[in-house]
Amino acid sequence: MLLVATMDTKGEEAVFLKTCFDRIGIPVLIMDAGIRGESPVPVDVSREQVAESGGKMIADVRNIGHEGKSLEVMISGALKLAQHLYQKDKINGIIGLGGSMGTTLSTAVMRAFPIGFPKVMISTMASRDTRAFVGTRDILMLHSVCDLVGINRITARILHNGAAAMAGMIQHPPEGIDKRKPVVIVSTLGTTEACAQSIRSALEQSGKEVVLFHTVGAGGEAMEEMISQEKIAAVVDLSLHEMADHRFGGDYDAGPLRGSAALEKAVPTVLVPGNIDFIVTGPKEKAQNKFPGRSFHQHNAAITVVRSDPKEMEILGHVISDTCNRAKGKWSILIPMGGFSAFDSDIGPMPDPKARQCFTDALLQHLTKSTNVQTLPYHINDPDFAQTIVQVLEHFSENNLN
Repeated sequence: MLLVATMDTKGEEAVFLKTCFDRIGIPVLIMDAGIRGESPVPVDVSREQVAESGGKMIADVRNIGHEGKSLEVMISGALKLAQHLYQKDKINGIIGLGGSMGTTLSTAVMRAFPIGFPKVMISTMASRDTRAFVGTRDILMLHSVCDLVGINRITARILHNGAAAMAGMIQHPPEGIDKRKPVVIVSTLGTTEACAQSIRSALEQSGKEVVLFHTVGAGGEAMEEMISQEKIAAVVDLSLHEMADHRFGGDYDAGPLRGSAALEKAVPTVLVPGNIDFIVTGPKEKAQNKFPGRSFHQHNAAITVVRSDPKEMEILGHVISDTCNRAKGKWSILIPMGGFSAFDSDIGPMPDPKARQCFTDALLQHLTKSTNVQTLPYHINDPDFAQTIVQVLEHFSENNLN
């Protein structure tokens, strides 16, 4: 197991953490990524090695004169050395501890490792927005509560719990995972959950493994990565609103490449304009300040959604058509003209048939293969709409799904 720490500032705490692992019986390699000062104990991977692996001597790193740029060198070196240890089968997990700099360093290393590889970050930053640290990986963030300075009644308990969590992951790996089933990816949010669950049920009954991604920004990024990196039989992109949030200032932004991986990789894909009828913001006051005069719905105290206007829907129609025009494989777009989400319905808080039509007209106007589009009279959560999606998947080549 690899313990990544800046041993000049977190040496005492790292030694205590190693002692916790020693009691449990898990061997630990310490990587020192500190820049100033010295480590209070011998380490397995020195700061000199980390710096050199990052392309500089440690003395040069100290003389950079900018903590951020110095950290970039140490991150680069630490990542390379950690990957080397992993390839040599010398580590079975990574744990880190620290404040903002230590968390940035350790989690950057962790994000280079595959999903399922144990990763624990004990951090003063874990009560904040952790997306910058976690990214699209399964990093367990453990809030240190107080500053990680010295061993006291709080830090001792937190560090011990972090070690115990890592030990549990290492000593009890998952069993019985069947990797033989063809994988179908489905994107969704709660506002399209009824449709997603109907699709999932039908596909699982036909022998598929369904992986659902919650499209909250990081979810869409992770989905695109999985499509790019692994063998995927088909994709049902049911929730495309991250495209709206990226372009119009919403909180659930998955970046400019959202929606492109499957089409570029020629993975059979069904696209549905689910949830593009709204933009996600924070509390109501934030929504009102950022989008004055717009229709909105307060989902809860932390999340408010703002209604996408007809012009925004038209822009999204252009974006999605441009993406599909570059597609290399089989694809189909199904448009539920009865509503794009639970909010966009006859009984929902923000129905807008005009906006749906603006999207559809713009999409059809720019598509080179308009025959790949079906407009259907259903609401997105109607059972008949989910059944149509499954039928389209079945119509795609069976070789792609089995």
